[in-house]
Amino acid sequence: MSSRHVVVTGGTSGIGGGIARHLATLGYSVTATGVSAAEIAAFEPQAGIEAVVLDVTDDAAVAAVLDRFDALTGLVNCAGTIQRGGVEFDVDGFRRTLEVNLVGTMRCCVAARAALARGHGAIVNTASMLSYFGSPYVPGYSASKGGIVQLTKSLAAAWAAERIRVNAIAPGWIETKLTAPLVGDPARAAPILARTPMGRWGQPAELGGPVAFLLSKDAGFVTGAVLPVDGGYAAI
Repeated sequence: MSSRHVVVTGGTSGIGGGIARHLATLGYSVTATGVSAAEIAAFEPQAGIEAVVLDVTDDAAVAAVLDRFDALTGLVNCAGTIQRGGVEFDVDGFRRTLEVNLVGTMRCCVAARAALARGHGAIVNTASMLSYFGSPYVPGYSASKGGIVQLTKSLAAAWAAERIRVNAIAPGWIETKLTAPLVGDPARAAPILARTPMGRWGQPAELGGPVAFLLSKDAGFVTGAVLPVDGGYAAI
């Protein structure tokens, strides 16, 4: 496998898709994962990207994908879920969200550790504005994203001696299928845009540059950091 190889979980749609496509344009060989065959089938092919099925809650499946690589330049953890409608106030719903977002991220990090060490690679996790602000609607999602921040810092400290850097991005309000109900509802979108100094929704492709920086040698002395990509939402 290429020494410039990056695995992007959740990389066939949404934020992960924008990141995977941007990295491919920079010359990385990218393996982008999606949770189902249907998601892979819906992914528009692009040179430099291999799309594969991966459920990050499945130990064997994660090992099967990540054990393919002798060395990795990067692992970008974007696979995630959110369950609205009060589902996350049920213990089983809460547990399911943490299993995908937080435990799934840890599972992929552990499985990729040896290949990242051999490639002097970097991990970029996906936090959120809800890593910092509580949500009255999705407690599981908020808890999982708060956990991502502490996991990022902990792995950065633990694996620095192996020359593995671990950072995270914290996206703000990005226009994806997950946020489509908000984007399409002026009454709900208005306060979000009013709070965002740049006054607009972010696009998935706009996460690619920050991730590329965190993966690059330009960020060689950056680890344990969480980079907001939020149009200034967290600044006020």
